[in-house]
Amino acid sequence: MKQRIKNIVEINDNKASKVFAIFIQVLILISIVTFTMETIPDLKPETRSLLYAIEVFSVIVFSVEYLLRIYVAESKLKFIFSFFGIIDFLAILPFYLSFGVDLRSLRALRFLRLFRIFKLVRYNRAINHFTNAIKSSKEEILLFLFVTLILIYFAAVGIYYFENAAQPEHFSSIFDSLWWAIVTLTTVGYGDVYPITVGGKVFTFIILLIGLGIVAIPTGIISSALTKSVDSNETEK
Repeated sequence: MKQRIKNIVEINDNKASKVFAIFIQVLILISIVTFTMETIPDLKPETRSLLYAIEVFSVIVFSVEYLLRIYVAESKLKFIFSFFGIIDFLAILPFYLSFGVDLRSLRALRFLRLFRIFKLVRYNRAINHFTNAIKSSKEEILLFLFVTLILIYFAAVGIYYFENAAQPEHFSSIFDSLWWAIVTLTTVGYGDVYPITVGGKVFTFIILLIGLGIVAIPTGIISSALTKSVDSNETEK
């Protein structure tokens, strides 16, 4: 019995597991749509009742799925604290927290329902390749993030000394300058804060050039890791 359930829920190559996977994926998408529709103002009471019924049904199915995965797991604690175990738990947590409590006071927790979308990762091979790529290049990504944080701080300090005297309302401290540094290094540039001194403009030009390189680096790291992941999968086949 346990092995039969495992063959269904753990995505083996059989008809029952494929049907189960498709059913869960469709239900995830439906629950995300209902979550979005709930934010529409002035919904009719009948519509809200229907959306709530869909939510209840989704939570029941996801709860059963979660319990079944714990049941068939060789190491139950390992699954519970694994990435997918935590995602499965967070996907159903807000619903159970709402019992006996005014949900308005727990409104911030409702966004946890969005974790359901991460459940799709389990059923998508392309996303699995991306996950493997992130895992294999985590050291390079961590190094990149560390260097980026240093550059952001450097940019904030630099623009503070160039612009503080001219724009004390925008660059009153290095902490205030961090917002400018982030949007400039990421080349977003909202335009709400910008340099007006010559030194600040030259410094910004240099930071923008560095920002272009910063945007390109993680793309190269991840694309290289993705290629290796796909090649490795093809080799195994």
